Amino acid sequence: MEKEVTIYDIAKILDISPATVSRALNDHPAINSKTKISIRAKANEMGYRSNTFASNLRRRSTNTLGVIVPRLNSHFMSAVLAGMEEEANASGYNLLISQSLESAKKEIANARTMFNSRVDGLLASVAYDTETFDHFDIFIKKNVPILFFDRIIDHPKCSGVVIDNMLAGFKATSHLIEQGCKRIMHVTGNLKRNVYSGRLQGYREALVSNGLNASDELVLITDLSQDAGKFAAQRIDEMDDRPDGIFISNDICAASCIKSLKEKGYYVPKDIAIVGFNNDPVSQVIEPNLTTVYYPGQQMGEVAVRSMIDHLKGKQLIDVSNTIILESELIIRGSSLKKQRSHLEAY
Repeated sequence: MEKEVTIYDIAKILDISPATVSRALNDHPAINSKTKISIRAKANEMGYRSNTFASNLRRRSTNTLGVIVPRLNSHFMSAVLAGMEEEANASGYNLLISQSLESAKKEIANARTMFNSRVDGLLASVAYDTETFDHFDIFIKKNVPILFFDRIIDHPKCSGVVIDNMLAGFKATSHLIEQGCKRIMHVTGNLKRNVYSGRLQGYREALVSNGLNASDELVLITDLSQDAGKFAAQRIDEMDDRPDGIFISNDICAASCIKSLKEKGYYVPKDIAIVGFNNDPVSQVIEPNLTTVYYPGQQMGEVAVRSMIDHLKGKQLIDVSNTIILESELIIRGSSLKKQRSHLEAY
């Protein structure tokens, strides 16, 4: 491997002191402009690269935030990362991003990499099967702040940014009830995760509040993939007493379910009304367009990074008492409208 050019190499060629080279490259006012131009030109010619990492370590800061997400290939997570990137760049921070691929084992490895990279703070949305906080303990012991977003782990020394998933689930299910649905299925994900357990709780509370049966038979736990949508449609088709409404915790799964039901001869929403979650682009491609819950991904990313940087600057304390809850919105489209309306509405 080719040897890195250092300030000592530049100083030797120009017959000046390494200190002068360093000051010139850092635009120190004690070095005149002609000398700066000469030194920078020689540095560029020789292929010099500033060792920002080493410089930051001397200041006990890397100006880098670690981010662990379950998957990068998600519209919602892309929006979150766009918000994070914008906010971090505006404050002079860089992001080091990794994905767990929904694996606790990979998440543990990612956390270790972030720790060894000496990130100033860690932002994480945990994998499907994560069960313990153990792999994050090393950060707490070194006073490196952790902020969870979307899928969180409750810890007294960590903050979080979430939506009110219980309220969102309640609104989605209540809307189906308002449309005349009496037997409503809920297709959800791993209930170890707050997002899915919260939506399930909201679904059940809406049913109970309206005197409807909250039967375990109507709760289907899946990985919320396209295949899960097909599986849900098949399960419904095999039921003697079929649901007339479905609340699905993911738009990809919901769109797949609609497609499969239509292929089996069902009419949506006439036979079965459907509500999804996330407001992914697929929600406006599937026919009928999918009623869904808008999840403010970009805002979540912006708020998470802003909170982390404010903490690092001593402006805000990160702990469980400072968890931030963002608003979501039910967007009503054709997939759930059993009753005719003069226009679509959102609330």
